[in-house]
Amino acid sequence: MVKKVLFINQEIAPYVPETEMSVLGRDLPQKMSENGLEIRTFMPKWGNINERRGQLHEVIRLSGMNLIIDDTDHPLIIKVASIPQSHLQVYFIDNDDYFLKRKMAVDEEGKEYEDNGERAVFFARGVLETVKKLRWIPDVIVCQGWMSAVAPVYIKTAFKDEPAFAEAKVVTSLYKNDLKNDFCENFKSCVEFRDTDAELLKAYKDTFDYNELAKMAIDYSDGVIEAAEGVDGELLAYAEGKGKQMLKYPGEDYAQAYKDFLEKIGE
Repeated sequence: MVKKVLFINQEIAPYVPETEMSVLGRDLPQKMSENGLEIRTFMPKWGNINERRGQLHEVIRLSGMNLIIDDTDHPLIIKVASIPQSHLQVYFIDNDDYFLKRKMAVDEEGKEYEDNGERAVFFARGVLETVKKLRWIPDVIVCQGWMSAVAPVYIKTAFKDEPAFAEAKVVTSLYKNDLKNDFCENFKSCVEFRDTDAELLKAYKDTFDYNELAKMAIDYSDGVIEAAEGVDGELLAYAEGKGKQMLKYPGEDYAQAYKDFLEKIGE
């Protein structure tokens, strides 16, 4: 029986502007909590988040670890806040190199950041290391948005022997493509960590675009959710071809459909 669900979110309103993804990032964990599930929720500490208005504060006992990505050390900073209306607690993954004074996927001129791939790697590893420190063991992990898409491969390979993740089931939620450019050429070397090695990554193109990233997430997930209208049919067909358990787009009245699906995945 599913009791604990970890949400790895790209966006959560009201910390970022309301979009289909950010509203679901806010409302879905709240609805699952109201249905009796124990929830933990993470998102990146994007540079456009107003820390004072959002009442974010650093959690010293969880911060301080250095994550090495492509031979460079990046300090991991963990912050926390509670959404005012729901009191749902949100953990934020922060780092000066990847997030300070920087917006989300694109800069002020609308150009995608060249290190978006590295940012996704840092976020995924930051979340998983923090969950370990919390000594909290999720039954199901729901990944929403491209920023969370590296997490499934790590959970099933690099972190597979960690007590927090050994039995966890993983769900990838698919949205419309919100990345136009390919990731940097060194993306595969950035992903490499423990059992997530070069041999494993040979299955994917050297150039990672949004769809290649989504396919990797699907491969290492137990279930796939069509979380919005307009999801690329190629990705849905890919998931079906891989025999993944799937939840088709449930519409706006989605709470029961999600709960039933998470229960099914967690069996």
